[in-house]
Amino acid sequence: MTSTSDLEQLAEIELQKDEEEMVTDGPSAPPSRGLSADVSHPYYDVARHGIIQVSGDDNYGRKLIIFSSCCLPPSHQLNHRRLLEYLKFTLDQYVEMDYILVYFHYGLRSSNKPSLKWLREAYNEFDRKYKKNLKTLYVVHPTNFIRIVWNIFKPLISHKFGKKLTYVNYLAELRDHLNYEQLIIPPDVLRHDEKLRAAQKGGPPPSVKTPPPRPPLPSQQFGVSLQYIRERNREAIIPPVLRQTVSYLKQKGLRTEGIFRRSARVQLIKDVQKLYNLGKPVNFEQYDDVHVPAVILKTFLRELPEPLLTFRVYNQVQELLNVESSLRATRCKQIVESLPEHNFIVAKYLLCFLHMVSQESIVNKMSPSNLSCVFGVNLVWPRHGSISLGALTPINIFTEILIEHFDTVFGSRCPPGQGQVRFEGWRTDATTER
Repeated sequence: MTSTSDLEQLAEIELQKDEEEMVTDGPSAPPSRGLSADVSHPYYDVARHGIIQVSGDDNYGRKLIIFSSCCLPPSHQLNHRRLLEYLKFTLDQYVEMDYILVYFHYGLRSSNKPSLKWLREAYNEFDRKYKKNLKTLYVVHPTNFIRIVWNIFKPLISHKFGKKLTYVNYLAELRDHLNYEQLIIPPDVLRHDEKLRAAQKGGPPPSVKTPPPRPPLPSQQFGVSLQYIRERNREAIIPPVLRQTVSYLKQKGLRTEGIFRRSARVQLIKDVQKLYNLGKPVNFEQYDDVHVPAVILKTFLRELPEPLLTFRVYNQVQELLNVESSLRATRCKQIVESLPEHNFIVAKYLLCFLHMVSQESIVNKMSPSNLSCVFGVNLVWPRHGSISLGALTPINIFTEILIEHFDTVFGSRCPPGQGQVRFEGWRTDATTER
């Protein structure tokens, strides 16, 4: 039987082999995105390296958190205790909801790797609250080093946690599970993946390019614009998916603890999406799970070709931190009132509902702040690239203000031609539809 010390020695040997292969990959390049950490950040000394990123949601609304080994500086330049604290600081914002970890292994070297003692301490410090809602840990580009380390830690790791580990040999494999375009992938990792695919035997390397889109069905609801949906649904202002999920959740989900934080079975969500896209009726009662319509609502928003609050507000939202706190609600009102009429009405409908959810926060635990962590990245994102960890703060603050100060932000503008839309009871005129 191999002892722990022997396994540690084997791990070090395998890591050295990995390093020798890295030399042939050429010089490393710093990550090109996501390094705009604010100098006032409590963990700026760690955050500035871009090691940890929050990169939107996966296909089913679960928060994506990325750890990139190639961004780790040499060990003498980084306090690994601070790294652990920063990782916990980041996770603490999301562990109350389902989340996903993506670990990019490429770039780990003897010179920058944390010690195995540090890994043990880290695993022990991450108590049940961190492990419970972790749905999957994707280890991208695993090597023998990873498998040996796994054997070292096997006695400490529960069987249940072990089932959450998924090895990913090529980036293309992530497309089946995640919104690949949202991922913040360091250039070194992209180049390494290209090298692996080029060296793959037995056929051409798998393509990581997005396949050409199929023309949408006439009844398509997901992945098409608000205008497309409106034109094919008798000019209904509120999209059917949004109207039906909100209506059901208002009746059944307002007092559900953790509503919008939990996921549902992946295949079930796909089946419901298919029904909607085929124009078939959806009855949420038959699923006996209030989290199904909650996930469907988030998925609908996330799959819009342009965010509900439009691309053009992204930079304005990022500048919100420069506005004095007492003036932020007024600034948010200005931003929202600049939206196109259709987007404004739909946003008002949605945010009124989220405000209603927040009013039951004593029971459902979903305060405006908690709701903003869930919905912010589904309402605002940039035209190009991904949302970096640094960009999340103003997005979440903006969304929190829209929810908490709904009456102030949305109260005065009544779009021309729509009549008086009464959101409190979800009664609207014939144009906006019930």
